[in-house]
Amino acid sequence: MLNEKIQKALNEQLNLEVSSSYEYLAMSAFFETLNFSGFAAWMRVQSTEEYAHALKFYDFILQTNGKVELTQINTPSLHYKTPKDAFEATYKHEQKVTASIHNLVGLAIDSKDYATNNFLQWFVNEQVEEEANALKILERIKMIEDSKGGLLYLDKELGKRGRTA
Repeated sequence: MLNEKIQKALNEQLNLEVSSSYEYLAMSAFFETLNFSGFAAWMRVQSTEEYAHALKFYDFILQTNGKVELTQINTPSLHYKTPKDAFEATYKHEQKVTASIHNLVGLAIDSKDYATNNFLQWFVNEQVEEEANALKILERIKMIEDSKGGLLYLDKELGKRGRTA
């Protein structure tokens, strides 16, 4: 059974993951308005992945006889104007999620909650990949700078994510 402090933190993470999904879905719509369907597809897949992460927390809380507490999800921030802005926000957001996961691991260790610590290790590894992917795309966008052809090429490449060929 989860202690109250861990249950609260796991629910906060569940809600952060749902919020992440919502944010990336908004970014997908943003890219659609720019006619970058590849960027939009990449973000839509990212949104789906984040929702799947939320469900992992949901299931774990219930499996450990905890109580799921869903909270209000804020409206996504639409402050980006360019692909670079969006991926800077993505990278920053993934760093925030990583910090949150690391704090959860610390809490689980301090509480000697070995089951939660074990559960969280998948997310520790996942966040390494999430940050690396966001940074790689951001760095490619920076290399391209204002090259429309470069952005169109990257858009085509990003559109391959999730496709089976």
